[in-house]
Amino acid sequence: MVVYNPPARVRGPFVELDPEAMARSVQVTAIGAFYVAQEAAKRMQQAGRKEGHGAILLTGASAGVKGYPQSTAFAMGKFALRGLAQSMARELHPKGIHIGHFVIDGGIRSATRQDAPDNPDSLLDPDAIAESYWHFLQQDRSA
Repeated sequence: MVVYNPPARVRGPFVELDPEAMARSVQVTAIGAFYVAQEAAKRMQQAGRKEGHGAILLTGASAGVKGYPQSTAFAMGKFALRGLAQSMARELHPKGIHIGHFVIDGGIRSATRQDAPDNPDSLLDPDAIAESYWHFLQQDRSA
């Protein structure tokens, strides 16, 4: 199993964005996912057998469905990530490799990123997200 969820966010007004920072953001979010997923899929395919085995899980965001102001680079990368996941799923699912794209709509709580005291639900619970990923991995192949 592979989970791909790197942070690569460049914010700011569109006309003021640094093109090099934009390119790095898209490189990490989309092109990096391609490299990781391609190498994982190669390893998951078993030579000489009809089917492979494994799962590649790509973490998207609502920005991959709808662009937001001052979030151009993030939207570009997440839109590309969603397209990558859809194409991979149609090609690799018949070969026994499960592809998942998860829209995680918010920041994720961590040791260095805690909820604001006045807003206890401002960040998402990583354990709840992991449970969703686990449920996906347990799906019947037909689903």
